[in-house]
Formats: sequence, C-alpha cells, structure tokens
Amino acid sequence: MNKINIGVIYGGISTEHEVSIKSGKSIISNLDKDRYNIFKIYIDKKGDFYDVDNGKIDNVFIYLKKIDVIFPVLHGLYGEDGTIQGLLEILGIPYVGCGVLSSSIGMDKIYSKIIFEKASLNVAEYIYLKKDKDKYIYVKDNFNEEEIDIDKINDLIIDALSYPVFIKPSRSGSSIGINKVNSKEELKKYIDYAFRFDNKILIERCIKGRELECAILNGKASSIGEILPSEEFYSYNAKYIGDSKTIIPDDIPKELIDKIKKAAIKAFNAIDGKGLSRVDFFLEESTNKIYINEINTMPGFTEISMYPKLFYNDGISYRELLDILIEDAIDNKQC
Repeated sequence: MNKINIGVIYGGISTEHEVSIKSGKSIISNLDKDRYNIFKIYIDKKGDFYDVDNGKIDNVFIYLKKIDVIFPVLHGLYGEDGTIQGLLEILGIPYVGCGVLSSSIGMDKIYSKIIFEKASLNVAEYIYLKKDKDKYIYVKDNFNEEEIDIDKINDLIIDALSYPVFIKPSRSGSSIGINKVNSKEELKKYIDYAFRFDNKILIERCIKGRELECAILNGKASSIGEILPSEEFYSYNAKYIGDSKTIIPDDIPKELIDKIKKAAIKAFNAIDGKGLSRVDFFLEESTNKIYINEINTMPGFTEISMYPKLFYNDGISYRELLDILIEDAIDNKQC
C-alpha cells in the first residue's frame, strides 16, 4: 500500500500559537507511521513556513502541492477562521475539517450567534459593539449603528442584561481577551482590553451553571463532557496553566443529553460544518435550560483535550480518530 503524504500545519500568527504547537505535535506523534509520510509544517509568529526537518520553505505553493492531504491544526485567527482553508482550496489540496464559510462563522462569536438564533438555538443575550478609532459603535439587532459612550453602554447592560456580564472579543479563541465584569467601574477597562484583540466585541449575560461540551465527527455527536474550571470562569489560565478538570459526567438525565446532542448537530449543520467541531454549552442552574456558547471548528487536539477524550469514551482511539478524519478529507475533497 502506498503511503499517504500528509502535512500537519501548526503554530501560526494568532494568539493561540503555543496551543496549536501542542495539538500539532500530539497529532504527529500519534499518526500511523506505516500508513503516512508525515510533513511537519510549522508557521512562526511572523507567518513564515518551515519544514521542521529541513528548514524554511521558500515557495509554500510548490511545497504544499506535493502533499496529498493537510491537517491544518491551527487555532484562532489566520488558521481556524477560513484563511488557511481558502489557501488549500485554491491549491486544490484536500484538508481535514470545516470549509471556508463554516470556519469563518465558527471563529466569529457574533455571527455564529446570529446563525444559531436563526436555527432556534438558545443563546445568551448580548450587546454587539464595534470600535471606530476611539469611538464605540453600538450595532443594533437590525444592524443599524449608533455611536455610544460608556454611560449608555452601562444603561444598555442594566436594561437588557444586568451585571455581571462577560466581555469577549468576537474573533479570539482560548478565552483570550475575555473578562467577567461586575460593575460600571470595571466596564471601560475591560471593553478597551477586549478591543485590543478585535474591533468587534460582545457583552454577554452571565449564565450561572454547568459548562458542557459535545464533539462532532462527520455529523455524529459524542458523549457529553463537563468542564470544572479552576477559576471563576474558564479563562486562558484556567485552561492551560491552572488545575481545571474535564470529566464525563454521569449525573445528567438521558433526556437532557439527547437535547444537547441534537443541539450540537444542529449547530454544526447550521454553519455548514464538515469533518469535526466541538460545541460548547451552558446548562443554566436556575432553569435547567440549555444555551449554546460557541462552536470550535478546530478544537484542541492533544491527547488530554476534550475532543479526543469524548470519542475515546465512545470507543474510538486517538489514532483511529485521526484516520477517520483524514480518510473523510480525502474522500470528500471540498475543492
């Protein structure tokens, strides 16, 4: 059997560079060496491409053309947002995961919420703000825009959300740029901080409850996992530095599990997902209501990441999971 030439691309210029390296190295170490010729492709923080074994790649187009399939395990902007997918489609190279449209929607918290609302999925109430130089712009439900100051933003929060709220960059992953805000006194500080990572942010109602996750593989849902954050919320530090835990809970009623799985599949289909995604939910403590938080079209992929853990719980090993995703990418070439 001829080996498949597979390129694993990791690193990248986003704020999730280090997370991507961990995912990429984990995938490389678990690929079947008897089945694949592995091309380890690292993108540094300046955007330069390197063959890890042979040095800097001078002509990326020519280099990539010799590869049969790409696993673009890039998290965040300029990777998970449809940009690398667009490049691969131009070159006619099959790749693992979602296409250009679904990747870009999944990366954008505001526009994914709009799609989820259209699909009749519950989302936390939110306010959408943009920044134009030093001005705050409030984007209304009908997309009319209005310049607004901190006092008016505070009034909107009190009227529509109430404190505490979460302030999030629209296009940033791994909880980077996110803060919980308890009062007007903290508001401007954390709005300006979020705007350091994106020119679009959302201010979202705080949902008190459990954080649950469901993985999707070719349109099928996994078991349900739960995040037990080591901090007040699942921040970057809680994810990668603190003592947060991921578990497979055994106390969620089957009826609720089925609802979460159906909602995860619906969200995946709503963004026109392909291959894989991880869909994150809140189970509100006071109402037992399920809210979709976000969809990750290229979730963390270390051996201890939630995505492979959930399918391992369902009887699919890490290596088998990689084989399924790669075979699907080749069989269902998107370009």
